[in-house]
Amino acid sequence: MRKRSAYIKNIAITLGILCLSFAIGLLLQTIFNVQATIPTVFVFAVFLVSLLTDGYVYGIIAAFIITIIVNYAFTVPYFKINFTIPENIFSALIMVSIALVTSTLTAKIKYQDTIRVESEKERMRANLLRAISHDLRTPLTTIYGSSSAILENYDSFSEEQKIQMIQGIKEDSEWLVHMVENLLSITKIDSGNVKIIKTPIALDELIDSVLQKFKKRYPYQKIDLDIPDNVVVIPMDPLLIEQVIINILENSVQHAKGMTRLSLRVFTMANLAIFEISDNGCGIDKERIDKLFSEYSVSDEHQADSKRSNAGIGLSVCATIIKAHGGEIYAGNVKNGGTVIRFSLHMEETDDE
Repeated sequence: MRKRSAYIKNIAITLGILCLSFAIGLLLQTIFNVQATIPTVFVFAVFLVSLLTDGYVYGIIAAFIITIIVNYAFTVPYFKINFTIPENIFSALIMVSIALVTSTLTAKIKYQDTIRVESEKERMRANLLRAISHDLRTPLTTIYGSSSAILENYDSFSEEQKIQMIQGIKEDSEWLVHMVENLLSITKIDSGNVKIIKTPIALDELIDSVLQKFKKRYPYQKIDLDIPDNVVVIPMDPLLIEQVIINILENSVQHAKGMTRLSLRVFTMANLAIFEISDNGCGIDKERIDKLFSEYSVSDEHQADSKRSNAGIGLSVCATIIKAHGGEIYAGNVKNGGTVIRFSLHMEETDDE
């Protein structure tokens, strides 16, 4: 399918440039009576075809076609093809040479761009592996240690100790499941294997579902809620957008030191629904804000294995999902202290409703 689209695109570009150059040539010849400039127009046309199409074929074909056009319509005697004239032969050779040189340079530039993109992807993968190796090690070690202790020394622990250890295993397992969900979202959407299927979802239903799931993980964390009173319908993949909101809320709970207030606000502006999650915690370092959504990273301030953190992966998931929905996401610090993260989604058009 992609190859077919590429063929159609290249053919359309070639035909469009040829037709335009032919029209300009006729205009110069019939109206302005400027004959000497016409070959320059067609040379530029060959250059554009070679520059804007893939490979060498279209530029070379355009060079031959333009040579015939110039010979037939713009060279005396008109409306006759005559390649015995030396000027026509040299024109053809020049056209083909321009096509080959331009196509070669364009191919090299595209190849270098491909290498650069692949290098960037490899760097992102390395950072992701570094992040998950750090974040997965702590809960796995805890699960293994607690389960081994219970199996090997079951009678040595009191019932209360056993319950605490099993509860720790349960919490770490839930966290691992959540981490895996984040990783799957990144890899599937980034690879293009998953197409976002949007369905109209009422905002209040989405928020209710988010709050229910969040309360199961953080039952004692209060959220100040502010959403429109009127019915707001947004086309989205509800599970993915729920994951975005929960990831951002969890990021505040885990990393906003000194936080006493966590709020979720939604408002509309033109044809956009703006989601805003803010807290009054410690804020984000200025050096990290610009890269917060663009890469998977482990903070230099990580304390070895005493703490688990999936902020880098979680926020990268958020950016990936929002961009796949055609929206934008932003993070910044609040003047009075704290962090605010906003993302936008397009709402349904009034006429469609």
